[in-house]
Amino acid sequence: MSDTVARGAEAKDGDAKENGGKEDSSPGHIRVRNRALILTAAEEVFATQGYRGATTAAIAEKAGLPKANVHYYFGTKEALYRAVLEDILGLWLGELDRITEESDPAESLAAYIRAKIQHSRERPLASKVYANEMIRGARHTRDFLKNELRSLVKDKAKVLEAWASAGRIDPVDPVHLFSVIWAATQHYADFEVQVGALVGRRQLAAKDYDEAAETVVRMVLKGCGLDYAPGIGA
Repeated sequence: MSDTVARGAEAKDGDAKENGGKEDSSPGHIRVRNRALILTAAEEVFATQGYRGATTAAIAEKAGLPKANVHYYFGTKEALYRAVLEDILGLWLGELDRITEESDPAESLAAYIRAKIQHSRERPLASKVYANEMIRGARHTRDFLKNELRSLVKDKAKVLEAWASAGRIDPVDPVHLFSVIWAATQHYADFEVQVGALVGRRQLAAKDYDEAAETVVRMVLKGCGLDYAPGIGA
């Protein structure tokens, strides 16, 4: 799993800051910027059109770059799709680093949940791309799920088991705990329209995500036998 690629706007801002307000035109920075622009555009097109409906022409147009650039940096549509998925998974799974045997269980679980809710708020299309991939049978990620993801969850399961053995949390099945957290947090991206209808808004507001994070944190901590305090892990 490669590191998460910087997004388009961040790449542009970084270029400008490093050059006294002027955008860096060096080949290395142009490459980083163009890749970021393409990944951002591809995330949107794959989320809205699906893998089959997406075209490199549409992605290039969304990125504001020639179609040849898409093929230059990524080769094929499938390779670009895999890069988008890799970017998404790198972003999400990196948040698991905060869950360690030495960390405070309540603080680290709460912070993890809040980070996942924040990703659903800031990158809802990323969640939609991943959800579509799972619905389609994980054709491009099946090996990753069976190998890297399973191995990572096993490592984090050992952390939860160690916490339980030390009496720091109640015994809980780690696989199902993570599944519940993922389902609950990504729901606010995948089913934003439904949640919006329930709260009476066309688009969720910041306070809706804050309330969702607070609710999920409280439920998970209580389910693990941990004390809950408003704002924990924030």
